[in-house]
Amino acid sequence: MIERLFVAGLSHRTAPIAVREQLVVDEDKLREILADLTGRGTCAEVMIVSTCNRVEVYGVAEVAGEARGAAFRLMGAHRGIGLPTLEPLLYSMDGAEAVHHAFRVASSLDSMVLGEPQILGQVKDAFALAQSCRTVGPVLHSLMSQAFAVAKRVRSDTEVGRHAVSVSFAAVELARKIFDGLDGRSVLLVGAGEMGELAARHFQDHGTLPVFVANRTAGRAQALARDLAGTAVPFEDLFSVMGQVDIVITSTAAGEVIVPAGEVARILPGRRGRPLFFIDISVPRNVDPAVNDLENVFVYDVDDLRSVVEANLRERKRQAQQAESLVEREVAKFADRLRSLEVVPTIVSLREKLEEIRKAELGRTLARLPGADEETRQALEALSQGIVNKILHAPTVKLRDSSKAGHGHRWIEVISELFGLGGKSRGGPAA
Repeated sequence: MIERLFVAGLSHRTAPIAVREQLVVDEDKLREILADLTGRGTCAEVMIVSTCNRVEVYGVAEVAGEARGAAFRLMGAHRGIGLPTLEPLLYSMDGAEAVHHAFRVASSLDSMVLGEPQILGQVKDAFALAQSCRTVGPVLHSLMSQAFAVAKRVRSDTEVGRHAVSVSFAAVELARKIFDGLDGRSVLLVGAGEMGELAARHFQDHGTLPVFVANRTAGRAQALARDLAGTAVPFEDLFSVMGQVDIVITSTAAGEVIVPAGEVARILPGRRGRPLFFIDISVPRNVDPAVNDLENVFVYDVDDLRSVVEANLRERKRQAQQAESLVEREVAKFADRLRSLEVVPTIVSLREKLEEIRKAELGRTLARLPGADEETRQALEALSQGIVNKILHAPTVKLRDSSKAGHGHRWIEVISELFGLGGKSRGGPAA
């Protein structure tokens, strides 16, 4: 069973974004592709993870290479990309290697940003879509259920996702340390740049309230303030509002200092010693470096934040080593469980075959004993069941032991042929 499991795809590691974005398809198209792959018998089970950074096919098939080619031929067809163009960019894994990859992807150990949480949700969405299309069987169901459990353990048992690795979120981390929490802290956003807006949203997510927005273009300030559920303030009132808030984020295209040290010094007496935190994510800088010399004022520019990000990335990588060890152990456990599952259909088929024979022979025997009382009938029933169980014991033990040793497939074939089970023992999506 595990030998028929495969994953094939391309990601940010193997393909440029110009190719990746061509393969991103909408939900309706994905449904068509999933139905085609199972309807034609190319895959017994299949699901497709399609994001901006990766497009991967997880499936169960007799011929993985054929299934991989069919899937990417279908995905490329709607944008006119032929399989020969995609083939050099594709990676493919099967068996335990595919399990290992699935666990790493769900745990964000293979992501562009190590430890980012979005990929787990994206894999769960892909799994749910495949389930709704009825293209998930016992193998993919077991694989993904365990992948989600492993991802949860990686989150809870390591700190691989607990350190800020974006400039905007690093600002939040620094501010939380300075203020010992952000609940109720007020923010002034100066400018309407994308990075500044992102930082403001991160601060909101961590409890800051209210948010003020100042921009030289009043209309832009009002629009952004509405998006942030904040308040637009006239640019000429910048320093009076600055005297009231706890955190100032500057993100403008001014190309010059717009927050001089002298202006900040004038508002400090009214603050009565309350700390003021500046996040200057503009290049060139908007905040005079001398502001950092003022008492109870803290200024962090892009370089400061990047040093925090780099330190946190190093910590994530250190934590990722623990996560990788956890994944390795879980892959071994899962492979053992999946191998034990592969013999179940054969055991079931063998029991059904022997039970069918037992009932037929018992019926013929009782037909020759019309005067048999209920006690005799029950005794014959128990006798025939005991014989079947004795016969089943040896092949059942052999199948289970051989699956643990990795030889299950060979013994499935032997026992199927020996007992005339035909194709009933192989099992497909409904096994």
